[in-house]
Amino acid sequence: MRIRSLALLGVTSALLAATAACGSSSSAGGSADEIKPVSVTIDGVGAVETDKALAAKVPADVRGRGTVTVATNAPYQPFIDFKVEGRTDEFVGLDHDLFQAASARLGLKATFSQQPFDGLVPGLQAAKYDAIAGGITDKKERQQVATFVDYSASGTGFLVAAGNPLGVKTVADLCGRTVAVQKASNQAKNLATYAKESCAGRPLQVKEYPENPQAVQALIAGNVQVVAATRVNLVDTAGALAGKAELVADPSSPNGWLASPNGFGFLKANKELAEAYRAAVQSLIDDGTYGKILAHWKQTPIAVEKATIDQAID
Repeated sequence: MRIRSLALLGVTSALLAATAACGSSSSAGGSADEIKPVSVTIDGVGAVETDKALAAKVPADVRGRGTVTVATNAPYQPFIDFKVEGRTDEFVGLDHDLFQAASARLGLKATFSQQPFDGLVPGLQAAKYDAIAGGITDKKERQQVATFVDYSASGTGFLVAAGNPLGVKTVADLCGRTVAVQKASNQAKNLATYAKESCAGRPLQVKEYPENPQAVQALIAGNVQVVAATRVNLVDTAGALAGKAELVADPSSPNGWLASPNGFGFLKANKELAEAYRAAVQSLIDDGTYGKILAHWKQTPIAVEKATIDQAID
């Protein structure tokens, strides 16, 4: 889950329109014989099959069409990335695998589409798709629009030049530095607040970039001194840039600064669908599939024992 901010525009009117568009009055239930089984093959796991008891929890209108549409914003490794460079219609990543597995467990097929990051929530409000995914932090502000199925927890990490010449250890060491973040990210918001409250006399300059890879390139080019992004997102980045950059290790915050739950977002009017996905994710946790998916993407440290709904800490 990435810790990035999403715009909240026209909440009330959009929710009313989306409620009507999505037919939220449709209820779950129905004979198990009406459920068509789905199977997907997940790398590092194998086949994931439909559980008819869980599939019966899916609202009837969604179960009837047999598919869900998911908006995302790639690249944001390891949560979401393009399968083939240069193509924006095929995806890989932790969120992609976990959502596909949960969907199959519910007898559904999930179709992902690339969207601008700052358009994810407005599009969800407008009922353009059923869900949003891709390393998104569950935040109380976002719960005005979405219901989140929380499937992991992670916080902000700090990427620095190899050898950590500035001796960055914690967020306190960012005062007086220039820090790159992704535009409209939660890091941008939180660091601006931190700078105002805790960096008197040592200004912390936050520079925003359209995508996280551009922020990393700014560090390599020497244009900034630190990159702040979801910590687990930076694990692979640091590995790929060995000798050029490294990830700061903070024993006091092993999952990152301000670690929060990561979630799949569903329109608030579609709580039944969110609850069905929560139950599906929990089944994947219970049978070990979830652990295998996280291990495949080297993200075991962000694992949770229980899938929950709307457990934002801020």
